[in-house]
Amino acid sequence: MNHPEIMLMIIQLVALIIISPLITGIIRKIKALMQHKVGASIFQPYRDLRKLIRKESVVSENASFLFRLVPYICMTAMLLLAAMTPFIYTGVIAPYADVIAMVYIFTMFRFAMVLGGLEGGSAFGGMGSSREVMMSVLIEPALLISIMTLSAMTGAGFDITEISRSINSAGAAAISPALLLAGAAFVITMVAENTRVPFDNPDTHLELTMVHEGMLLEYSGKGLAMMELASMLRLTIFMVLLGTMFFPWGTAMTMSFQDLALSMAVMAVKLLAIAFGIALLESTVAKMRVFRMPNMLTASFALSLMAMISLYVL
Repeated sequence: MNHPEIMLMIIQLVALIIISPLITGIIRKIKALMQHKVGASIFQPYRDLRKLIRKESVVSENASFLFRLVPYICMTAMLLLAAMTPFIYTGVIAPYADVIAMVYIFTMFRFAMVLGGLEGGSAFGGMGSSREVMMSVLIEPALLISIMTLSAMTGAGFDITEISRSINSAGAAAISPALLLAGAAFVITMVAENTRVPFDNPDTHLELTMVHEGMLLEYSGKGLAMMELASMLRLTIFMVLLGTMFFPWGTAMTMSFQDLALSMAVMAVKLLAIAFGIALLESTVAKMRVFRMPNMLTASFALSLMAMISLYVL
């Protein structure tokens, strides 16, 4: 791996971190426009993060040192995932970039957030944590199988770089029933993993309906800023993976200026399209009842299994 390639991969990592609040701001803006509202600026998440960083952190007397440690664990997990995510170039900086590691790091992030919700000593934090664990039982297998379907399709093993290159080099030829089924499972998993509507409402203030927000109730100041940024980064990583792996067009496989410029433009269009889809879903679908969540997550797991089976049947 030469120095220009390493520099490009570092730029990819930094770019993912920088644009994550912007993606969240764009989704909120589109939702507001769909509801005939002006809405906040797309740069409002940056202002919110700056405000939180300047505030003092207030910690419950019941919380242990783990409560203070969780934001750093979550942020570190998302930085590791960002380092192994192909963005505008199929190469990634992380030597550990394989499917199994990716799913385990997502699981580590979820476990840390659950631990933080429980450590705060709040009843609502415990309620959100218990719901998060219930969802994770079906989310993680569906996520793993949907990505492993791509691995089996390409014959690239578990290496994310090779999977990305194989999918993008195949282009339209990669489109198959297996890819479509795995993509559908991945979309449901993405929505559930990021606790968006219909699984959770990120804008809600009703404690009894919270999942993700319930686990963050006891955080404030810099700790809350890190947790919010990590959550924004997680959503962006899922959107980039969806655009790179399941819409196999436009990602640069060489370091030429023309390919990189085209890849940036194509990725911008993909991210805007996915953001519009998320906003449309959240504007037209109501939040699901808690006891109905396993039904939808089971459907995601079934779709991922069907995708894997279809590789050998169709």
